[in-house]
Amino acid sequence: MVPTKNKAILDWVEEQVKLTKPDKVVWITGDEEQLNQLRQEAYATGELIELNQEKLPGCALHRTAQNDVARVEDRTFICTPTRREAGPTNNWMDPDEMKEKLNALYDGSMKGRTMYVIPYSMSVSGSPFAKYGIELTDSIYVVLNMAIMTRVSARIYDELGDSPDFVKGLHAKADLDAENRYIVHFPQENLICSINSGYGGNVLLGKKCFALRIASYLGQKEGWLAEHMLILGVENPQGEVRYLAAAFPSACGKTNLAMLIPPDVYKEKGYKVWCVGDDIAWLRVGKDGRLWAVNPENGFFGVAPGTSDKSNPNALATTRRNTIFTNVVQNLDDNTVWWEGLDKNPPKNALDWTGKKWDPESGVKGAHPNSRFTAPAKQCPCISPEFDNPEGVPISAIVFGGRRAKTAPLVYQSFDWNHGVFVGSIMASETTAAAAGAVGVVRRDPMAMLPFCGYNMGDYFQHWLNMGQKIEKQPKIFNVNWFRQDENGNFIWPGFGENMRVLEWILKRAFDEIDAVETPIGYMPRPEDINIEGLDLDLDTMKDLLSVDVKYWKEDVENIKQFYAKFDEFNTLPQELRDQLAALEKRLG
Repeated sequence: MVPTKNKAILDWVEEQVKLTKPDKVVWITGDEEQLNQLRQEAYATGELIELNQEKLPGCALHRTAQNDVARVEDRTFICTPTRREAGPTNNWMDPDEMKEKLNALYDGSMKGRTMYVIPYSMSVSGSPFAKYGIELTDSIYVVLNMAIMTRVSARIYDELGDSPDFVKGLHAKADLDAENRYIVHFPQENLICSINSGYGGNVLLGKKCFALRIASYLGQKEGWLAEHMLILGVENPQGEVRYLAAAFPSACGKTNLAMLIPPDVYKEKGYKVWCVGDDIAWLRVGKDGRLWAVNPENGFFGVAPGTSDKSNPNALATTRRNTIFTNVVQNLDDNTVWWEGLDKNPPKNALDWTGKKWDPESGVKGAHPNSRFTAPAKQCPCISPEFDNPEGVPISAIVFGGRRAKTAPLVYQSFDWNHGVFVGSIMASETTAAAAGAVGVVRRDPMAMLPFCGYNMGDYFQHWLNMGQKIEKQPKIFNVNWFRQDENGNFIWPGFGENMRVLEWILKRAFDEIDAVETPIGYMPRPEDINIEGLDLDLDTMKDLLSVDVKYWKEDVENIKQFYAKFDEFNTLPQELRDQLAALEKRLG
């Protein structure tokens, strides 16, 4: 039965059915009975493997094609009427040309398959933040993941009524041909197209495609922000909760920070940390003049390797039930899962992520380095009581971070909002051995949005500057670096839960409760103002962590100039950011 009379939806679905030619169409309602039927079907075909239901109730394993294991940035396009609108940091193609290419690939791609129509809400349905989408897919894996990651429900049709204001998503696995794999966004048409992939990051179209690329474009048009940020609340012993949003490039400990467990010295005093979101934040100015944020997602799509009881016990606890694991090791002895970094006991009788017999002694990794878990956010032990609040939470601080061996200190605060936008625009990490290419190369990733900004990034910076004028009670903006190294290449700061000590200073600054020292790069803590009680660190080490080496910063200025030059082609870099860079250079002498 078709659950809607919305003409825009019916016409669009009919058009895609004609194009892709599925054998049948199933309208997803989001109810458990229907989802369970699909699970059983996926177990029967082998699309999913049912895991040990006593040890991992509701959990399943999925293996992707071996050529389809990660987001494909070189196959990801923003198709706008002009190249200027997409900007220098996005792949661009003329929309008509791209549609001709895609339509040829979609033609008959679902023959012999079922098309599933998934209605979903990003953020709580009916909330002032909520946006709605319909994804068409021929993959049960996608349906079940979307039911975890978003709020899938037939109620979406009631929310939409006759409105054509929804984001259209078309996904077809086709032949999983890597040469013809495309993830394409048409921001002006609220349209996302994905073909020849089955990997979550390319096919769960509510995730980066909608929640960041399309939403960032909508935010610019409508006056709000869609950001690649975690949201967390720190509750003090008096029971007051203060919230911050933070952006980090990959491999910088974002999920660990989102689910941080306070060190004992804080726990004993009664401090708690609440996770509102681990990946995406939508931010709007509230009636009270503050910036409010929601996590538009409903689940976590986390990287499995390295997740353990030591690194992130809250994330691990979240995956103990109702979770879909992708490309991890299957332990045949008890039909559970394993990955590198989970513990020191790899299973002896196991299949690797490709489904082949695996010997832990072989030196070959059993789980893919980008293997994943999809788990309901509400299962997280530290999920915020405000998680479903339709109004969101008020943000007092915005934190940017990167991975720098020498340049950036442990923490500093921007002088004001515009300087904070500058700090976000120059965010960078140095490549580690894990990343492709040379070690120590500086990669700029402004606001951690470089792969996810749905329009010209120069215009995006301007939008941030404009937002500052709209927010009467601006959050303060900070930069952190957990990865400062000594002469021997060892990390100086212990990281993980100890990062709470830095958050404490940040939130005190956000509420004007502590002083700071002015430096050429921003305001910094006095070494004695970071609580090091119970740590194997002395005041001299703190001074080192909080030092600003002018030589490194002058080198960085040259590197920033090279990065900013990318925007010369369309001349979209705001003059304000050029002025901020010149002012930094002057302060450095």
